Amino acid sequence: MRPARLRPADFVRLGGTGLRTRPLRVFLSALGIAIGVAAMVAVVGISSSSRAEVDRRLDALGTNMLRVAPGQTPDGTTNRLPVESVPMIRRIGPVQRVAATGLVEDAAVYRNRHVPVGRTGSIQVAAAWSGLLPAVGGELRTGRWLSRVTEEYPAVVLGAQAARRLDVYTPGTRLWLGGQWFALVGVLDPVPLAPEIDGSALVGRQAARTYLGFDGHPSTVYVRTRDDRVGAVREVLAATANPEKPSGVLVSRPSDALAAREAAESTLTGLLLGLGSVALLVGGVGVGNTMVISVLERRPEIGLRRALGATSGQIRGQFVSESLLLSALGGLGGTVLGTAITAVFAAARGWPTEVPVWATAAGLGVTLVIGAVAGLYPAVRAGRLAPTQALAGP
Repeated sequence: MRPARLRPADFVRLGGTGLRTRPLRVFLSALGIAIGVAAMVAVVGISSSSRAEVDRRLDALGTNMLRVAPGQTPDGTTNRLPVESVPMIRRIGPVQRVAATGLVEDAAVYRNRHVPVGRTGSIQVAAAWSGLLPAVGGELRTGRWLSRVTEEYPAVVLGAQAARRLDVYTPGTRLWLGGQWFALVGVLDPVPLAPEIDGSALVGRQAARTYLGFDGHPSTVYVRTRDDRVGAVREVLAATANPEKPSGVLVSRPSDALAAREAAESTLTGLLLGLGSVALLVGGVGVGNTMVISVLERRPEIGLRRALGATSGQIRGQFVSESLLLSALGGLGGTVLGTAITAVFAAARGWPTEVPVWATAAGLGVTLVIGAVAGLYPAVRAGRLAPTQALAGP
């Protein structure tokens, strides 16, 4: 009589039955696997969260920001950047943000019209492009930034130092600027990446043209680009900003913090791969040990099944199925546990929580592969047992 063929679903049921009959051992074995996977996920997650925190702090240092300004001619006069320099720079592929300020000559700002001319407190008046605030990483202390509406009308935003010198912080206050009244709409916090903005009174570009005679030429252009293309963008910035006179354009050098970021990322990537591999190896050893012990303990069961007609292949399939199910349970539990550990640790340190999707997918997938490999030897050993030998016991 030919033995009945078992479908994949039958092997899954057999494997599940083998696990249900030994709940305590299955729990302890799955816990060991889960700890290994959780260790891998937590190591990767905590390291990724740490790297995200490093990136956040380095972003605050402006590692991907370049500054473009007009240089001087051989006779000592200052060049001017073309009016079209900002849209031309924006066409560079890796550039993410670009904005500018333009110094408004012969314009000053006073608390009221009765302050003697010349007592400006070294506050410069500048026209601001609408995307200036995110480009330089600035934040508002009070009020709001210049919008598409307010940038066309006599509205002004003060830098932190300018507001302190004028002793004006309340939006709605009128300021005497350029020989007419402007309404204060906002006050900025200090901008570490562009300290020149702190001592400036910023008006909309269109309002500067309408009310202050601004000629439209930017005096400083702030460029944010992709971290991995900062050097390449810097090489073409001068020629892009002023194609006719690229030698008359000054471009800042990339921050030294950018090199620090690249070195940190390289080191952390190696750390992730090394510790993750060790954690997965520990989990695989645990699966293999569990399945070997299971075969030794269940020799009478194997002998009885062989005596009832089960083939060697069916015995092997049963134990491989058990190994895979056990690995899946441990892998899922470990992924959840590792993610929770990462979230708690990152929250305690004030870091952003970041668990890469590839880490959780790899943890579960590699655990299944290791579980199948680790369960293969015990399965083959169980399939080779003769019924009389298995029934005889250890």
